[in-house]
Amino acid sequence: MYRPSLLSALLGGICFIACQPSFAATWCVNTGGTGGCKATIGVAVAAASAGDIIQVAAGTFAESVIIQKSLSLIGAGIGATTIDATGQPNGVFIDGTMGSPGTGVSGVVVSGFTIENANFEGILVASATDVTISENEVMNNNLALSQGCPGLPAFETNEAQDCGEGVHLMGADHSIVDDNLVHNNSGGILISDETGPNHDNLVTRNTVNSNGYACGITLASHPAASLANPTSPLSFGIYHNTISENESSSNGLSNGGGAGIGLYAQGPGAQTYGNVVIGNTITGNGLPGVAMHNHAAPPGAPAINFNDNSIIGNTIRLNAADSEDAATAGPTGINIYSLTPMTGTVVAQNVIDHESIDLAVNVASGGAGPQIQAHLNDFAPFGFRPYTQGISNTGGALVDATENWWGCSAGPEALNGCTKASSGVNFMPWLTQPATSPLLRTGPHPLLRIQ
Repeated sequence: MYRPSLLSALLGGICFIACQPSFAATWCVNTGGTGGCKATIGVAVAAASAGDIIQVAAGTFAESVIIQKSLSLIGAGIGATTIDATGQPNGVFIDGTMGSPGTGVSGVVVSGFTIENANFEGILVASATDVTISENEVMNNNLALSQGCPGLPAFETNEAQDCGEGVHLMGADHSIVDDNLVHNNSGGILISDETGPNHDNLVTRNTVNSNGYACGITLASHPAASLANPTSPLSFGIYHNTISENESSSNGLSNGGGAGIGLYAQGPGAQTYGNVVIGNTITGNGLPGVAMHNHAAPPGAPAINFNDNSIIGNTIRLNAADSEDAATAGPTGINIYSLTPMTGTVVAQNVIDHESIDLAVNVASGGAGPQIQAHLNDFAPFGFRPYTQGISNTGGALVDATENWWGCSAGPEALNGCTKASSGVNFMPWLTQPATSPLLRTGPHPLLRIQ
């Protein structure tokens, strides 16, 4: 029979004691500070240790909550527990800016609140990892927008036009924003990279609507803040983020300035690449349903990386035209505009209808072969118009658009009924039934046709 030695037994006992998990403390907050609870959320946050849970009862708390440690902040639910940040910069600020870019604070959860009336963002996350923002209502923030956002922090290098929006992830990674209601802010949800790389985040199942001055959901690469990178203003990058199953509607209508979902790599050195926009419903926004913009490519400037983004399986309808240099000729489902060459861009399995242009492409040419891959999409006619432009290519890049449904079995060369394809688009073979049909999903490819 095996008998452990005394040393083995002692080491095992020490490991048993040392390896036991520490138990998080639970703090309570109510408006009266009764029953051993704190009267404000901020006092509870200051008293708590990393890993603790703070449960906030129903009521209205007039404060701005700053979190710089791992905590779970749990309210009683939307409409029950309200953080009223009137006169304050933010409702909740998860602040990791004192640490290394992207690692300053981790393991924070914020759930079950209505957060409103902040001068800037309702919820701001800066330099953080493993953050969860779930089941909150974020509304009526950005109140300083009408004054030009005075007092906006210096590390927000490109937010002066919208005060940072409703929910803002800046320099965040491996975080989740899910099942929130984000409405009536200047913009909805913003992902940016001023304080560190912004990557591997999931934004899912949010309802983002009626944010009047910017996009519903935005991925925008901005110049680095000096506190995060004092030697260079070049962007850290926005990459490998997933935007899935959100509803983004009626954004950007106050000034015509907001797409349903926007991906931007605007200035020299900007990096917005390898992101996925999948399974969203995008309707009635003040710019195209999905807008991809790069506006700056001066000779000799640092390279821009706007490659390998995918727009897959979205339902897009009733959006508006794009404007300024990225202008489209009419209401547009997806607009891809870049003054620098792009590679690896995929547009697939989307259903786009009630637009004058389903997919607009104006991209600088570069390299051999197609730069935009567009397949298995349903480009539906607009009905009362003579025809809809299924794909309009006005740039130098080639578009590989085989195996799409153009609204009728005859394909985009038909005289009437089908959506059309411009020059610079390879549309043969095409589908003779909608790509969304069960036959296409389960069978081989009997629907392809070459003429």
